[in-house]
Amino acid sequence: MTKTILITGGSRGIGRATAVLFARKGWNIALSFVGNQESADETCALCERAGVTGNAFARKCDVRDENSVIDFFNTVRDRFGAINGVVNNAGIVAPQSTLADMDIGRMKDVFDTNILGAYLVAREAARTLHSGTAIVNVSSMAAKLGSPGEYVDYAGSKGAIDTLTIGLAKELGPMGIRVNAVRPGIIDTEIHASVGRPERIAELGPNCPLGRPGDPEEVANSIYWLISKDASYVTGSILDVSGGR
Repeated sequence: MTKTILITGGSRGIGRATAVLFARKGWNIALSFVGNQESADETCALCERAGVTGNAFARKCDVRDENSVIDFFNTVRDRFGAINGVVNNAGIVAPQSTLADMDIGRMKDVFDTNILGAYLVAREAARTLHSGTAIVNVSSMAAKLGSPGEYVDYAGSKGAIDTLTIGLAKELGPMGIRVNAVRPGIIDTEIHASVGRPERIAELGPNCPLGRPGDPEEVANSIYWLISKDASYVTGSILDVSGGR
């Protein structure tokens, strides 16, 4: 029986790389996006070329909205049946700023998407998944480093994801559901350019102990392992995928 993976924020970057990898492994793919239908369609096409013909679809879902999240999960179940894994990936970052210069609107957007949204997705996963399945939350090395002078609001939101991972793993462990997280470092995706810092990859990547930024596919490989049976005794863990940063 073909397994199904649900990925929030799956239209670009780490989400896209994860969707394509799971497709290559023969999974059904259900991904959400919030605004860019064209990019989401491109991801589905890449998934189909990777090996899942007709079994990849994208649906608009605003993770800040409870009904939107519930509808997404229901739609996936209606289409594919049981969900075998959830990648809790949707998130945003705002332009570089010190905390003193941040307005309440910016902080609310970041916290509503990255914390409330992630918690709503995790809640629906907890209500939906069954024994032998897994959740992977996408955190960030910013949770450890704090991102001073850049975006401490984003860093704080990802710290909440780390805490969610630890607590939910203990709640769901007795049900046979594993919960882990990945903490990506400097990864070569569009997120840096989207907030006006396209040079950030070139500036910070070479300073990592491995001497380069990471590729989205390298994060996807870690996510796949954590979802897979190869990680069957791993839960409540947070895996740094950061080149040693």
